Amino acid sequence: FAFPTQRREDKMSSNTTIRTRKFLTNRLLNRKQMIVDVIHPDRANVPKNEIREQLAKMYRTTADTVVCFGFRTKFGGGKSTGFALIYDSVDFLKKFEPKHRLGRLGLYEKPKGTRKQRKERKNRQKKVRGKAKANVGAGKKK
Repeated sequence: FAFPTQRREDKMSSNTTIRTRKFLTNRLLNRKQMIVDVIHPDRANVPKNEIREQLAKMYRTTADTVVCFGFRTKFGGGKSTGFALIYDSVDFLKKFEPKHRLGRLGLYEKPKGTRKQRKERKNRQKKVRGKAKANVGAGKKK
């Protein structure tokens, strides 16, 4: 069972080209996944936001459903290779993407407070029952 290979190429501004290879449609995770080659002879590297926008245009979707990561510049520069995922919707992106990548996209905010504060609150909540747990979690009132 072999997947059909699909290659796409798109020219960007200032002599920069994006090519995709090893394209795969992942129905279980509601996404398309691919390896992205960026050829950028005039630049040190290309921002991931530019790559996201260009991939969205190539695959006729919006940039907020595209996730790019793992880019490495080849020795000597001029070419970078990374990975891209294009989700069917933002809801599926939020459901399946890890929290650290959602944070980079601005879709996830880490909970406030240190680990020790969370553990102390949990142990205070173990001592009370019912609705009082919410009051313990809010903190002491002065």
